[in-house]
Amino acid sequence: MPRCLDGGPLLDVNFSSTFGGGRAPTVSSTPRGPIIYFRVKAPKILLLCILAAMSAMLICCRTLPDLEGRSVTTALADTADTRLGHAIAPVARAHPDKSGVFALADGRDAFAARALLARAADRSIDVQYYIWRHDMSGTLLFEELHDAADRGVRVRLLLDDNNTTGLDAILSMLDAHPNIEVRLFNPFMHRRVRALGFLTDFARLNRRMHNKSFTVDNQVTIVGGRNVGDEYFDAGQGPLFVDLDAMAVGPVVNDVSKDFDRYWASDSSYPVERILPRVDPRTIAALSSEALLVERDPAAAEYTEAIARLPFVRDLQASRLALEWATTHMVSDDPAKGLGRAADDVQVAQRLREIRGASTHELQLISPYFVPTAEGVEALAELARHDVDITILTNSLEATDVAAVHAGYAKRRRRLLENGIVLYEMKRSLSPPPALTDRGLPGSSGSSLHAKTFSVDRSRIFIGSFNFDPRSAHLNTENGFVIESPAMSKVLADAFFSSIPARAYQVRLSNAGSLQWIERRDGETLVHDEEPGAGFWRRAGVFILSLLPIEWLL
Repeated sequence: MPRCLDGGPLLDVNFSSTFGGGRAPTVSSTPRGPIIYFRVKAPKILLLCILAAMSAMLICCRTLPDLEGRSVTTALADTADTRLGHAIAPVARAHPDKSGVFALADGRDAFAARALLARAADRSIDVQYYIWRHDMSGTLLFEELHDAADRGVRVRLLLDDNNTTGLDAILSMLDAHPNIEVRLFNPFMHRRVRALGFLTDFARLNRRMHNKSFTVDNQVTIVGGRNVGDEYFDAGQGPLFVDLDAMAVGPVVNDVSKDFDRYWASDSSYPVERILPRVDPRTIAALSSEALLVERDPAAAEYTEAIARLPFVRDLQASRLALEWATTHMVSDDPAKGLGRAADDVQVAQRLREIRGASTHELQLISPYFVPTAEGVEALAELARHDVDITILTNSLEATDVAAVHAGYAKRRRRLLENGIVLYEMKRSLSPPPALTDRGLPGSSGSSLHAKTFSVDRSRIFIGSFNFDPRSAHLNTENGFVIESPAMSKVLADAFFSSIPARAYQVRLSNAGSLQWIERRDGETLVHDEEPGAGFWRRAGVFILSLLPIEWLL
């Protein structure tokens, strides 16, 4: 297995040999990637039989199809005569060479923006995501794309194939529409047991497209940290992700469209018709009925009614959103990174290192999966030695959805604190829920941080998909905006002095040099000597993981 600097989909292989029955690998999926479990409860002879059966299945695995003859399409440039074009042109002319940006911190606003833009589309919709859930919000947005296609809008949908389990029939049905084309990035050819793909093609499948963008008529785009699913849009009753997007108009939209074209035409992008079987009319009818049931479900009706009442929706429909007009730069990895063919010195990680390293006074960073590595700690320490005040917010152990990633961060905490860096760790739950508007920090009563952003010297801010970990730096493709906006940057910086302390534990070193977690609750200050909200076995598991040489996987 080739050694990658930053890993990728977390490979967690657990062998527990006892007498009795056994079973084949099971796979679960997280936003970080698939986790593969082998639970073996069998004598050696049965294990050999299982391995033999797996080998036979591998022999039958299909190879990737040829890309020869793949259709060639590009973003539509002449869209000034669309409804969105007419609405944007007057305000854009008043701010030449700048882009208008609006931060989408609330999950329901983020869903409403995508749905309303899809309904406003006249010519084209280009969509690129790492995760698209087969749940209520995912189904509703699929329907928005389908409805737009029925109106004659050209829809291009590019999904990373790591998290499309259960979507094959839906993607084939969408692709069968004359106005919709679907492509999969780094696809799995063995569709039923995807873990087998890692055994035969790990070097490729361990590289994923983590980019997120939603662009309509080449006039408006949404870029940021959110995938598509209920946990990202404050929908349903399950745990939620605290996330952040940026909706933009103006020159940067064309940059996003050009970047989408690069990925659409890349050697990792495969037409779904060459990967998946076609769906028959009976399956299409069944899927349409299923989607209708979701739309008519009382929970969906309640959600869409609540969306319709949002002040954001009224402001967007009335063209009175308070856009921040600023010089905005699109940053994105070369899609060749998905095949290990891109140079590190021209990627997002290098660009962000340069911006972060240019800070002279303050650096505030928010990252859900923060794995700084020894090199990253030294870079931050060097900034701190030059009197840069550095504050970081990441997930606490109780809040993280990937404990192994927390292990990669936890073993670096002491060194960060010793260099004067301030650390906060997001609590799992909030009571009562904070305000969801104009706070700078994305928020909900959800359970886990998912936003990726940082502020430099209260002058510029990054919003995007990049996790500050080795995996984003060297393996996954990423994208985002660097916005030259003192106003937006100041809001994020101020959050570390206003809302964040009440919503997170501050980690510090005691007089004796041990770690402590400071919690502010109901006007009181509580001191925890162990990681709060996490039991003994969870803490022990993270400690063991921190000793293992797996940082390159995180």
